[in-house]
Amino acid sequence: MRTFGYSDLWFIVEAAQWTVLLSIMAFIGGGIVGLIVALARTSESKTAHALSIGFIQLFRGTPLLLQLFLVFFGAPVIGLDINPWLAAAVALTLNSGAFLGEIWRGCIEAIPRGQWEAAEALGLSYRHKMRDVVLPQALKIAVPPTVGYMVQIVKGTSLAAIIGFTELTRAGQIINNATFQPMVVFSVVAIIYFLLCWPLSLLAAYMERRLAVSLQR
Repeated sequence: MRTFGYSDLWFIVEAAQWTVLLSIMAFIGGGIVGLIVALARTSESKTAHALSIGFIQLFRGTPLLLQLFLVFFGAPVIGLDINPWLAAAVALTLNSGAFLGEIWRGCIEAIPRGQWEAAEALGLSYRHKMRDVVLPQALKIAVPPTVGYMVQIVKGTSLAAIIGFTELTRAGQIINNATFQPMVVFSVVAIIYFLLCWPLSLLAAYMERRLAVSLQR
């Protein structure tokens, strides 16, 4: 047992980079999955609509921790060799995709029906209607809640510690096991999480205000 020192602090700070990288991977991957889900959710295909609803209900209706376990421990059962980093990235991507898909679905459906009807009157196909008319308008509405959801992704990465991925929370556990100073160690971890999430919260609030002003004009 030793006293918490500079080297321990630096170890935790360095581990924060893996939290950031995992968050970025989950957001990018989740964004791709979420866009597909949102488009399927609002498509004219009954099959795509039903599959997207099933996907959303599955990943929004089960705990992220359980999804991490299923990916990490389930992959070897079907013959896939998977490490904690990849397991965490896959689980967070699928989970984020379900939430972002539902967020973006709401943004797409928030576009006034007159815009949809005008696009249909012009004879635009579904693809061109979405690309040229609906999505550009939905993007403006989607930015604030999307930035706000990034905070949830950052905090969600802490669960990856359970499967052995050394991110911010796991680093705190390792240092606490060596120093037995949980108040000091996890206060440092909490401060770093706050420093990561607070700017995103402020940015989301600022964008919400800008959007409200633009909608009033």
